[in-house]
Amino acid sequence: MNSAASGSKSAPPLSAGCCARPVSVPRRAAQPTRGEWAVFLKAQARGPLATDLFHVDAITPQRLYALFVMQVRTRTIHILGVTAHPTAAWVTQQARQFLWQLGDRAADFTHLIRDRDAKFTAAFDAVFASEGITVAQIPPRSPNCNPYAERFIRSVREECTDRVPLFGRGHAEKILHDYARHFNNHRPHQGRDQLAPNDNPNVMPLSAARITRRQAVASLINEYHRAS
Repeated sequence: MNSAASGSKSAPPLSAGCCARPVSVPRRAAQPTRGEWAVFLKAQARGPLATDLFHVDAITPQRLYALFVMQVRTRTIHILGVTAHPTAAWVTQQARQFLWQLGDRAADFTHLIRDRDAKFTAAFDAVFASEGITVAQIPPRSPNCNPYAERFIRSVREECTDRVPLFGRGHAEKILHDYARHFNNHRPHQGRDQLAPNDNPNVMPLSAARITRRQAVASLINEYHRAS
């Protein structure tokens, strides 16, 4: 029987000109791996800063945001400010004030590690570049590449802001500055052989017969001192 008469049609043969061509997919730019960043952090261990923003929940409907900088070698924390509106201009102004407060000590730092938040603009980077500090951006969606800043955010939340009701921007800023003083003067760090950031590793404290306790950070934390 004729195939045309039966109503069935066969597909026409493909010609050489209509063959499917392979589509080239552009490759993503190679990003530094975790191992490469670990090598970078180790190589710059004496001179980097790390910065980030984190949110703070207050009793008021507005969510607050705190900006900080850490001196990585000593783990010293600087709370730069707290605001409900963290604009790029506000972040840049806090950076200017921070470097002004550092003064000549800014020469001790070589790099600033930050993420790719849109609030960290070219103007923000230029503030640090004016002091000879190179800004290093971590790869996208890689908070593990800024480990010192991330570890501080975890500590301040677990030990402070998640445990006390905050009544507004001014109260939050006071509490965070109180915590920073505790963090810098009393909190031990494994990376510093259980010393606080402001402790001098070359000074051996003398033993004392009596220990006194003082409450800090809205009575959230107990600090222990050698009695004089």
